[in-house]
Amino acid sequence: MTLAHRPGEVQARELLSLLFATAIASAQPSRCIPAHLPHPQSLGRGRLIVIGAGKASAAMARAVEDHWTGSLDQLSGLVVTRYGYGVPCQRIEIVEAAHPVPDAAGLAAAQRLLALVQGLSADDLVLCLISGGGSSLLPLPLPGLDLEHKQAVNRSLLKSGATISEINCVRRHLSAIKGGRLAAACHPARVLTLLLSDVPGDNPMDIASGPTVADPTTCADALAIVRRYGIALPAEVLDMLESGRGESIKPGDERLARVETRMIATPQMALEAAAAAAQGAGFDAHILGDAIEGEARDVGKVHAGIALQVAERAQPVAAPCVLLSGGETTVTVIGQGRGGRNVEFLLSLGIALNRHPRIHALAGDTDGVDGQEEIAGALLAPDSLARAWALGIKPRDSLANNDGHSFFEALGDSVITGPTLTNVNDFRAIFIDAPTTE
Repeated sequence: MTLAHRPGEVQARELLSLLFATAIASAQPSRCIPAHLPHPQSLGRGRLIVIGAGKASAAMARAVEDHWTGSLDQLSGLVVTRYGYGVPCQRIEIVEAAHPVPDAAGLAAAQRLLALVQGLSADDLVLCLISGGGSSLLPLPLPGLDLEHKQAVNRSLLKSGATISEINCVRRHLSAIKGGRLAAACHPARVLTLLLSDVPGDNPMDIASGPTVADPTTCADALAIVRRYGIALPAEVLDMLESGRGESIKPGDERLARVETRMIATPQMALEAAAAAAQGAGFDAHILGDAIEGEARDVGKVHAGIALQVAERAQPVAAPCVLLSGGETTVTVIGQGRGGRNVEFLLSLGIALNRHPRIHALAGDTDGVDGQEEIAGALLAPDSLARAWALGIKPRDSLANNDGHSFFEALGDSVITGPTLTNVNDFRAIFIDAPTTE
């Protein structure tokens, strides 16, 4: 892609769209899976049982089938993915369920998945394919709790403003399958987990709430998070945490001795791919961080401050350039809008930039779903606020109402990708053009 030294509106949008597409492409399972597949000879007389959960899990399963060089008779399995994210497979069953609030289909799939790994032998190998979204797609509660409890907790957590790490800490202590319990159920078989990270810091226990990794956190930690955010819990859920009956599998548990975990795609890898694409188009690219958290509107203000310093002071770098960042912001819902942390970030960014003529931006979720909308994110241009005012839309009112999706949709600036079949968290790109020489 060749862009003029001073790209106009169309070229800036093309550049930002290219960077987002490049980030998504870099994390496609068809690229990431093949190098990590076990050699057929390593199975001996054993079987390869493929299990998994997440928005990318079906595409990961398809990549396993496409690149498996052993006998198909050795291969079987079951993975659960989000509605609309299924990919046809021959030997691995694909089940679709709800995200981000779990449903009965997810519950049934989690029960079947756990049953599938019962009674395995030491010769068997379980290949576990985990990506973001797995927490909601495996909503198997501990005895004494039911699906309605899980749904109520999920809704409260999603509105609380808690970080994804905090949310998943609570989830792990209410689950019969997360927090290492799935790996423990596979014992004595070997377990190889391949992870697509969608969490800041790439901590395996936070990806899909860590079904195959040990969990050093406790019920007391989960209870502290609930109290910190003032989250109202059903009495049965509160008792599960207070009694300690929800304790997860801890480091050193002998049932996890034959478990191996590999990170095959991360937000940092996706940002590096986007940076290379920007440089290929003739622009310097700078990664601000791959694990940025906080309230989306606050993160937007901070990014605006950095972008303005670059545009007006040439500090810490000079324009033209692209600023890239990833991570997962949060939104404390106080309004009645359609939400979306990426569009909330972008709307806050635009207000803080105050129509700066040389700054454009894109923010989107690499899984194609920002919040609960089938919209990945949006594009911001120097004239976005002016166009909104012309339509009678007040940007600050939209932000106060957590209604970023409606704001950008009205401008025709939503970014819609459809299911991307991967998930390496949020992607943010800010293009800062060079000052005029006139």
